[in-house]
Amino acid sequence: MRATLTRRELLAALSGGGALLRAKPLAGVLVESHLHLFAKDQQRFPYHPNATYKPPPAPLEDYVVFARQARIDHVVIVHPEPYQDDHSYLEHCFANEPSPAFFKGTCLFDPVAPETPARMEALVKRNPGRIVALRIHVNRKPGEPPTTSGAIRDRDLRAPAMKAAWRKARELGLAVQMHFIPCHAPDIDALAGEFSDMPVILDHLARSGQGTPAEYERALKMARLPRVWMKFSGVVYSSRQPPPHLDVKPLVRRTFDAFGPDRMIWGGLGKDMEEFRQRLAMFDELLSFASEGDRGKIRGENAVKLFGFK
Repeated sequence: MRATLTRRELLAALSGGGALLRAKPLAGVLVESHLHLFAKDQQRFPYHPNATYKPPPAPLEDYVVFARQARIDHVVIVHPEPYQDDHSYLEHCFANEPSPAFFKGTCLFDPVAPETPARMEALVKRNPGRIVALRIHVNRKPGEPPTTSGAIRDRDLRAPAMKAAWRKARELGLAVQMHFIPCHAPDIDALAGEFSDMPVILDHLARSGQGTPAEYERALKMARLPRVWMKFSGVVYSSRQPPPHLDVKPLVRRTFDAFGPDRMIWGGLGKDMEEFRQRLAMFDELLSFASEGDRGKIRGENAVKLFGFK
């Protein structure tokens, strides 16, 4: 296990190109399964008119420096909402990765648009072996109607076209990655049960803090389906305390007990060494009940298998 760094050690690692961290690597493989990148060049890679937010740049070039310092082996770029269905920057990252097969990524298309299956297939064929999941956002509050246009989120999970998108994802060998709040767990469960032979990934501990305990229990019920995975990420959405979010530890334990060490993956490792140190400390604290072997699975071994990294 990586030792906690003092401030002097951390500064030495940063100024020395990560030599300290290379001397004390984590055991096993390390995979970042949830990374958003945003270009500096807004002329070449502009945010979409329907962008749900417009973040500051977090460019590929800066991330590569950090990834080398942290000894991250592979990364899944989760294509973010500011770009909507324009995957130009994702493809730019594929073409300029720091080492062969370092990156894979998710895609974002309107899951109820009739042209989505064909567009998804074209993107996958243009980037063989790179696209690993179709990400779907459904975060509308209970009682709010699904959207039919505008930003690609909150579409009707019960629509026939939604099933068509899932069907094409399965045909292409992709997973479906769900970003949702717990009240939508029953509809996701129904889809995951119907498409039980394809992976379904639940982001951010199902954002448990944005639902009732009963709603989160419904999300945990999906663990009975052998191809549903939970992502240990976005812990802040479930916590009312500052890092390391100790109030979430009982929930993490229940989630671990439901999905087991073989169907959890880690995402949100940070974008600089200070963030990485904090996220690693949080990971070790919230999963302190798990063996080092099980934590190694969640840190990277499971993601290698799930996403087909070599």
